[in-house]
Amino acid sequence: MERNDAVMPWVAIVCAAIMWIILLFLFNKETAPEPVAVDPAVVASISKDYPTLGKQVFEQGVASAGAIACAGCHGLQGQGGAGPKLSGDEKLLKDPVYIHSIVVKGKGGMPAFGGKLSDREIYAVANYVLHSWGNNIAEPLTPAQVAEGQSKVDPAVLKNRSRFVPEDIKLPEIFLATFIMVLLSYGLIGLYSVWAEGVELHPGIHKVRATPVAMLSMVITLILSVVFSVLFVRQMMVDYAGWAAREPVMPNVTAEGFYAAMIVLTLAAAVGLYKKFFMDGEVLVEDASGEFPW
Repeated sequence: MERNDAVMPWVAIVCAAIMWIILLFLFNKETAPEPVAVDPAVVASISKDYPTLGKQVFEQGVASAGAIACAGCHGLQGQGGAGPKLSGDEKLLKDPVYIHSIVVKGKGGMPAFGGKLSDREIYAVANYVLHSWGNNIAEPLTPAQVAEGQSKVDPAVLKNRSRFVPEDIKLPEIFLATFIMVLLSYGLIGLYSVWAEGVELHPGIHKVRATPVAMLSMVITLILSVVFSVLFVRQMMVDYAGWAAREPVMPNVTAEGFYAAMIVLTLAAAVGLYKKFFMDGEVLVEDASGEFPW
């Protein structure tokens, strides 16, 4: 019996790709940096504010922010505590805009203060950190530098600073992401079925015999799954050790996700190879008009 719907998996995958492009466009709009307003009054007061106002915000907090003081987590001398160490941090000096982004948007256990502190207080406390405890930059951080830094960011810093998924995912994004997963699942299962069983289905039991190439492919696939499993566990241990030591190091989520995905893919490939070359199959046809591709 020849399949009349073997082409549908490709249609599903193409539709999923189109929806993926639309989804990326929506995410890009959500994660695009907001324009930085350069207030002349803030610029004029930055140099004189950070030694006094900045110190006050850092050590005592502000009533509008719930009187939360930065020193409570980072220490009065920036020595660290519940929060990472700030004193003598070369990373902050190389990218002063980064500390502004963290104060405004928050990160990890640190809350966002963008709507709680005024622009004057934000620049004051950011510059206080950038000019204290061994930290020192040539010029105070200004709104103009923040605006420029949003378009000219070092890739390593951008990896840690940016967020691919917006904090508040709206219904259209949820619908598209779900439908993409459904279409991809349908398409991949259909393509696998055609590859494993052929375009023509013949009712009955089909005996298979593994070839040397199939055996080698199975061995390589299983070895790769073990290798990626070891790499995944190793990366998790490294990230956990950094977290336990309270080091200001971001976990390498990209590596963790890549290794985990490769484990799943290599195991799926092993199952597919087993089904195609090592397992006897049986085709039962009851109602040809209602068959799915698999």
